[in-house]
Amino acid sequence: MSTGIQLSKEAFTKHILQQPVLDTHTHLVGDRLAARDFWEVAHYFWLFREMQAAGYPANAMELPEDLRIPAFLEAYQATRNTLMNIAFTHVLKDLYGITLSDKASVLEADCAIKQSAQRADWAQEVANRMQARRFVVNIPEHAEFQGMEHNAILIPRIDGKLGAWVKEIEMSSDRAAAFAETRAKLGQLLDAYTEDGVKGIMTTLPSYNASANHKVVIGQDSTKDEILMMLLHEIGAAAEQRGLLVQLFLGVERSWCGTAVPVNDPARILKLSALFEAYACPFELVVASELNNLDIVQAAWNFPNVHVGGHWWFNFRASTYRDSMQYRLEALPAIKSSLIVSDARCMEWSYGKIIVIKRLVSEFLWHQIEAGWIDQTAAIQIAEDWLYRSAAKRYGIES
Repeated sequence: MSTGIQLSKEAFTKHILQQPVLDTHTHLVGDRLAARDFWEVAHYFWLFREMQAAGYPANAMELPEDLRIPAFLEAYQATRNTLMNIAFTHVLKDLYGITLSDKASVLEADCAIKQSAQRADWAQEVANRMQARRFVVNIPEHAEFQGMEHNAILIPRIDGKLGAWVKEIEMSSDRAAAFAETRAKLGQLLDAYTEDGVKGIMTTLPSYNASANHKVVIGQDSTKDEILMMLLHEIGAAAEQRGLLVQLFLGVERSWCGTAVPVNDPARILKLSALFEAYACPFELVVASELNNLDIVQAAWNFPNVHVGGHWWFNFRASTYRDSMQYRLEALPAIKSSLIVSDARCMEWSYGKIIVIKRLVSEFLWHQIEAGWIDQTAAIQIAEDWLYRSAAKRYGIES
């Protein structure tokens, strides 16, 4: 659009809601993109966790429907303030025209979702409703999207291999030789990905005490964390050589108890900064821990090859989005930042979470316009970059 745009708040919001998006992290499966029944939508992990906090039983699916439905409705009404409930409500109202109020409305929703699951064009229709151009998956077998205009963008996750490699080296009687063998395996793996046209790789990382600025020669006295960090150096070097993106998903840890928890480690990004300095490959940082939102912005400000990604796990909250958008607006060109991570397991939940993100973006940018920090033209460009263009450029979809 040309300069001098003057839209009303309502028109501005509508414009943002119509912007294209790229969902940078999903668990969508290409041959079953749509939810198959009401409970597959209603028991999405994040909503289910909030419902449990309101008294919904953990074994709900074991209950007969006559008991499960009233228990669900009670917990649903008790969680109307939560962001996941709001997203879920958008799914039912926007896609199916249903407002939950009683048993009949639940059964109506179940029937409607079962019917839509039978439609070959339903997933594409939902994608069109939210203006989702592309989706990212991390498992090769999931990337062929049936009934869709485009297959998924594949960014293979290697955390399973990385964890196994660390363990193999740690358990080896000759760690130096095992490390050299692993370096060769890594090169072969990335060569195969490159030949398949893959643009990058993704890995989560556990907590680590080692730091990338302290390089060591792996030997029998090397710690597990040193092995991990030196493998990250190998990943950086190999990715740079092949022109691959490295996505790092950080902030969720499973070592403290039987469930995953967010951990705000103030040195988490600092310990990796020597990687960003040493290797010219693009890095995309996605965090699930609130306090690290500022750290990744600082890293992207310091290192031209570092980009900030969307909000993952425990970071999917309106408050963290608002703070994070403020950090990004003040410090980074919008083309260095993406906001969309749905973590969805069905197309309906990608819709619900993306609609919430777009509303938050619209509200945030409108406040910046009202305060006089940016004009509407700049605001629209920022939204376009945050929602779609930054990721599309990074993943090679658009120049």
